[in-house]
Amino acid sequence: MAFREINSKMVEATVAPGQRLFSQRGAMLAYRGEVTFTPNVRGGQGGVMSMIGRRLANEDTPLMTVEGSGTVFFGHGGHHVHVVRLTGDTLYVEADRLLAFEGTLRQGTVFLGSQGGVMGMVRGQVSGQGLFTTTLQGHGAVAVMAHGGVIELPITPQRPVHVDPQAYVAHHGDVHNRLTTALGWRDMVGRGSGEAFQLELSGSGVVFVQASEEKL
Repeated sequence: MAFREINSKMVEATVAPGQRLFSQRGAMLAYRGEVTFTPNVRGGQGGVMSMIGRRLANEDTPLMTVEGSGTVFFGHGGHHVHVVRLTGDTLYVEADRLLAFEGTLRQGTVFLGSQGGVMGMVRGQVSGQGLFTTTLQGHGAVAVMAHGGVIELPITPQRPVHVDPQAYVAHHGDVHNRLTTALGWRDMVGRGSGEAFQLELSGSGVVFVQASEEKL
């Protein structure tokens, strides 16, 4: 596995010949060995269409390709870092939350309207995510960033999970999501902070939730 959590805000990545990693530009803190860092103008492995889609989605997060032989330490902005390991499924995550990921994963872009229609697009606006989200599919590890740390909540057919859209970080598995409205006690006393909308995730998988409603 390429990533090892050093502490809550830093990961160590192993780079081997013939393999590659992708990371946000400026996320490298230190490295050992013979490692090269190359700006990735194509936006990952998705090719030209992926790059165009990401630009239209305002998701053109600059990436760099990391290759060679050695170890690299990644962190960014003092944000908490959480490693997600995929075993063939797809991770849905915002581009600006990606710290680094293994080159074995296929990168793409998904229109939120295809996941909940109009309410899917409303979800993007409520959460500040925009109209598109990034996908990573296959076998490999991803290091994502969050405010205040991350908890993993399992989703089962019998137990769906409701999440504040602004606290949502990512999810993977066979999961369906829809935006619902709810009037909570904070709204009743005039201190609402966004809880009027909830993101309901159902099916089988995992959702990652940060301990904050603050965007990166």
